[in-house]
Amino acid sequence: MPRQNGVMDTATEFGRLLGPLRRAVLRTRHTAELPDLPEAQIELLRVLAAGDATPREVAARLRVAPSTVSNLVRAMTAAGLVERIPSTVDLRTVRLAASPKALDMLDAYDRTSTAALRRALDGLAPSSREALERALPALDDLLAALEAEAPGEG
Repeated sequence: MPRQNGVMDTATEFGRLLGPLRRAVLRTRHTAELPDLPEAQIELLRVLAAGDATPREVAARLRVAPSTVSNLVRAMTAAGLVERIPSTVDLRTVRLAASPKALDMLDAYDRTSTAALRRALDGLAPSSREALERALPALDDLLAALEAEAPGEG
């Protein structure tokens, strides 16, 4: 492990582990023969799974440019994953919703990933499982801190 002045450099070590951990979880989709969606599309679907939203609201939640959302929505609408709902009040406005197909896919992804993580966690020593459980609130805090400091694209 990288050390600075004899102390582990937590930021370096954590950053080194993030990519491989993410890829290991993503591989579970392939072993379950689930469709391969880019992470950006999955993030957009997760926003829409919480409820329909305008493209601008989605862009703000994802902290990306509205043009990024437009490009994603175009491809995802063609694939039957996103539905565009015209406003009854303002014909220039649409709301976006995840299709039933997309919600089923997200559910399958989550079930598959959760099962793989449970198997991996069950194989760890009890002290490692407990350390990970205790770290969850700190990881939430870390995410909030990174979100607060990272500028959005749009």
